[in-house]
Amino acid sequence: MYKLQGINFSLQFFFMNLIGNLIWLIFGGFLAALGYIFGGFVLCLTIVGIPWGFQCFKIASVVIWPFGKKIVPKKDSTGCLSFFCNIIWLIFGGFYTACVHLVFAVILFITIIGIPFARQHLKLMELSFMPFNRDVVS
Repeated sequence: MYKLQGINFSLQFFFMNLIGNLIWLIFGGFLAALGYIFGGFVLCLTIVGIPWGFQCFKIASVVIWPFGKKIVPKKDSTGCLSFFCNIIWLIFGGFYTACVHLVFAVILFITIIGIPFARQHLKLMELSFMPFNRDVVS
């Protein structure tokens, strides 16, 4: 009987994530992901910008389908190279995108129904602030 309840709970969790992701996708997630993908392609056109372009693609994968994903610190850190890349990321747009996610989180926290979406913006804020030492897991 316990196994049936566990399976039932995981199905409920799956459907709630699916509903949240679909609502997120319809109300701006798709356009935001397209923005990150476009930025990633522009950065990848230059040889120097390829590492930052890959980070844009990583953020886009979370922006398009955020519910059910988790941001964790990377286990195999590259040390001062990732620190240097994070500083460059912060200077050239990371701080701005993190602030935008924070503003949307505050606006959504004001409404009761927007709290799950605000939590996703806070997750995206963490990733867009310093993406080089972070991994995305399901």
